[in-house]
Amino acid sequence: MKDTICCSAAALLDTWSSHDWDASGLQIESLSGLETLSVKTRNSTYEITVLSSQTGEVLVRGGQYFPQFTPARLAGSSLGGSFLKLRGIYVGFNLEFRTGERAIITSQVQSIAKKSSLPS
Repeated sequence: MKDTICCSAAALLDTWSSHDWDASGLQIESLSGLETLSVKTRNSTYEITVLSSQTGEVLVRGGQYFPQFTPARLAGSSLGGSFLKLRGIYVGFNLEFRTGERAIITSQVQSIAKKSSLPS
């Protein structure tokens, strides 16, 4: 008798390796320091200003956890599983921020737009 194991597509390496990364988002390593993004998720809009693109250090404002600009580290994007696209922001994925010992995970990203170079 064969056993069948069901799992989410997010848990499969094939889902990640076949994803068209260039078409649906960006890596913050491709941005300049102090470049600002507006990221709309299913539930909130976030302003993200890149402080260090190499380490993922950002200032983030938006949603219930970031009412004002807050220093954080953008860990990356995930589909809710254990895979994380480091320092990436992608449509359809959840963002994961780290502030101290806390992890803040957003709802799914719907759009990404580049803004000015300094936070307002």
